[in-house]
Amino acid sequence: MTTHSSPTRLMLVTPPVDDADAMALRLMQAMAGGDVAAILVRLAPGDDRSRIERVKRLAGPVQSNNVALIVEDNALVASRGGADGVHLTGGPQAVAEARSSLKSERIIGAGGLKARHDAMDVGEAGVDYVMFGEPRADGSMPPLPAVIERAGWWAEIFETPCVAYAPNAEAIEPLVETGAEFVALGPWAFAEGQDIRALVETANAAMSACAARKAAR
Repeated sequence: MTTHSSPTRLMLVTPPVDDADAMALRLMQAMAGGDVAAILVRLAPGDDRSRIERVKRLAGPVQSNNVALIVEDNALVASRGGADGVHLTGGPQAVAEARSSLKSERIIGAGGLKARHDAMDVGEAGVDYVMFGEPRADGSMPPLPAVIERAGWWAEIFETPCVAYAPNAEAIEPLVETGAEFVALGPWAFAEGQDIRALVETANAAMSACAARKAAR
């Protein structure tokens, strides 16, 4: 999951995955819509063995498209399932523990960052990206203007890449404008009736248009 100065690239965040084969089909549809840098997989509850098996079933179709597969909050399941990395919400201590158990080539990202100093702490702990704007533990969403401000602040000052989480399609363009290296589309992108291929096409077009405007300034 390498960064590009332009344009911003796309990350997809799945709803909790129970049926890996059904999700693999949806992800193939999404990736057919254009460039996707990474897919962050959230797993439905289950024992480690069944969760590892789900990750293995997703890894093939995702990685064959040169897309990074990242698993939420379980370094063991991520590594044994053959994923490219893990997304953690436990702060610097969780990052340090994952670093010691994972090989250095695996991606470690961090979310659940409530304040600026939380982001700086995990940045100093050596994460590969920070995420702003994802749903809180109670399912509520942080206000979009606050996410735009935080992502813009981070992208301007820090080298560590930033992922800005879009709560809906309308938020994609203003989040791209922040300079964030990645914009994440959440579980809403996978909703029944949502044309995820068209959504990925639209998001990539918005990112390319923003990069062209910035280049012209």
